[in-house]
Amino acid sequence: MAETLDSSEDRLVELKAKVINLDLARKQLANLEASKVGTLHQIDTYFDVPEGRLKLRKIEGKREAELIYYQREDVTGPKRSKVFILKIRKPEPFKVFFDKVLEKKVIVDKKREIYRYRGTLIHLDTVKGLGNFIEFERKTKGSAEAFNKDKRVLEELMRNLGIEERNLIKGSYGDLLSATEEQK
Repeated sequence: MAETLDSSEDRLVELKAKVINLDLARKQLANLEASKVGTLHQIDTYFDVPEGRLKLRKIEGKREAELIYYQREDVTGPKRSKVFILKIRKPEPFKVFFDKVLEKKVIVDKKREIYRYRGTLIHLDTVKGLGNFIEFERKTKGSAEAFNKDKRVLEELMRNLGIEERNLIKGSYGDLLSATEEQK
């Protein structure tokens, strides 16, 4: 039987944008004195669910995995997100189970550099088949006032890093890869 480590539920404000030059983004983060947390290789297997998004995340070099369910507004710019994460010690039984009962949507293979700046996690992502992206994640409280305050923080960070509105992304990497595969 699969064992879980723990679970968490968070409310986030998120933003994602296409980036051409990750080296420039790294320099800009260094100028802001953002601290680098680390670099990960993540494989996210998305499953088709009636509402929200569900993915099983495997991180290279780690035995455990994360089952991540989230609901997020599909808008460009800062968006609300509610995320539930279940950490799994033995993920293989979950993967076998989901492969039997749910339709696999897409697999996202990415290298993620993680930075922290004033309470915001910043991800520099290289996604196989899609390219380079920057993503901001900031925990927020449930109120509209807290969301608006945190949204302004992300918009200011966006300006400080020179991210243009035209480069903002509405959906997830899974959505983008699915659309790319449908066009083939």
